Amino acid sequence: MEKTELESSLEAVLFYAGDIVPLRRLGEICDVEELSIRMAIHHLNEIYKTTNSGIEIIEVDDGYQMCTAAKHLQVIQLYRQKPVKNILTQALIETLAIVAYSQPITRTQIEDIRGVRCEHVISRLLEYGLIEEVGRLNVIGRPILFGTTNEFLRHFGFRNLEEMPKIKEELLEKFKEEVKQEMSYYEDDESVKNTDESSEDN
Repeated sequence: MEKTELESSLEAVLFYAGDIVPLRRLGEICDVEELSIRMAIHHLNEIYKTTNSGIEIIEVDDGYQMCTAAKHLQVIQLYRQKPVKNILTQALIETLAIVAYSQPITRTQIEDIRGVRCEHVISRLLEYGLIEEVGRLNVIGRPILFGTTNEFLRHFGFRNLEEMPKIKEELLEKFKEEVKQEMSYYEDDESVKNTDESSEDN
């Protein structure tokens, strides 16, 4: 199966980038419509499958990235001389799920939902690149807000957050309610502080 000039160009750009390149940016670089980019990448992946290639192009967060084929994970791990291991413990998975379904969310909010302290777990998830700081809550103390990353999407094979499995509605509502209560706590605390400061001024 022969590659077109567009397909060859896309291969070159994605190989050179080594990271996610937004679909819109690929369209600008190649001066074609986004639909043409999608069709070309689909054809490239068909070529890779037919020729038993060790690479593939994956879609992540409305962009594309060239990666090694998932079936070659073991040989890649041997090359890196690191044993294949499941890095995600139950605590990591539980915390990651809370962040994924309730983001953006603070550490205190995560701890309120889990009922245990989470500094170590959050540090590990940050180290693995599965979550990141996405801002700060605009209340007293300005606690850090956490959200998932593109690495999270890649790790679990999602193109975007909408592809995450649906969880039971009552569990999702529980997450949202506990986050809402924590937000109210921050707001009340700030209100009390402002009242105290106002009294001192008088």
